[in-house]
Amino acid sequence: MVKKLFMNKGWTVSALFVISLSLYGIDFTIFGNLREISASFIGNLAFLPIYIIVVTLLFERVLRERERQSVMRKLNMVIGVFFSEFGNRLLKELSEHVVGSEELKNRLRMTGSWKKDDFGAALDYLRRNNQRISIKREALPCLKQFMVGKRSFLLTLLENQNLLEHENFTDLLWAAFHIVEELDARPSFDAILPSDKEHINGDITRVFGHLIREWVLYMQHLREDYPYLFSLAVRLNPMIDSPDPVVYE
Repeated sequence: MVKKLFMNKGWTVSALFVISLSLYGIDFTIFGNLREISASFIGNLAFLPIYIIVVTLLFERVLRERERQSVMRKLNMVIGVFFSEFGNRLLKELSEHVVGSEELKNRLRMTGSWKKDDFGAALDYLRRNNQRISIKREALPCLKQFMVGKRSFLLTLLENQNLLEHENFTDLLWAAFHIVEELDARPSFDAILPSDKEHINGDITRVFGHLIREWVLYMQHLREDYPYLFSLAVRLNPMIDSPDPVVYE
């Protein structure tokens, strides 16, 4: 295979060299000015390094951009699995305990007509307003059962090397896994101390901040690249009280 490839390149170089000599020969035959041909050849040869630099840089940039787009497509597939298997339900569960959740839900009540500016406004709102979680003791056992049950799933995602290209999503996974460890380390929440409950609320707030932002970005990705997936995702929006997958006229 390598030998064949080398031979093909050799033939290509030889053919191009012969064509170049032929063209110079035709030029000399017609005009007969060897000095002018030599000057033109040296001028072109002097420009060759600059030409190589420009072409190489542009080619490298194009390849790098194509590689980045390929990696991002793979990452978005992983992110989609994350929200389908874990993220949407976690978002639904935690949004019920956000202080002032009604305004947040109104801001994120997406429709099929949302455009890029709408997503930008939602992200800007999240940046300007830090959502705070205040979860009650009675809700912790259910949350623990759900999140601990997804430990293996989170570990599988953390082993995905492609996720190293997406620092923000990796931060979300680590924050979620930390909550799993915190909840699993406590056999009971019946006599939880106020200070310990505040600590857990802080960890959950961190997870929710990462989660809600990545969810909006993922929904924007679906809106731009996969409208049919976005249509279902809007109907199953975890930020509304009664998601309904049915399409009504």
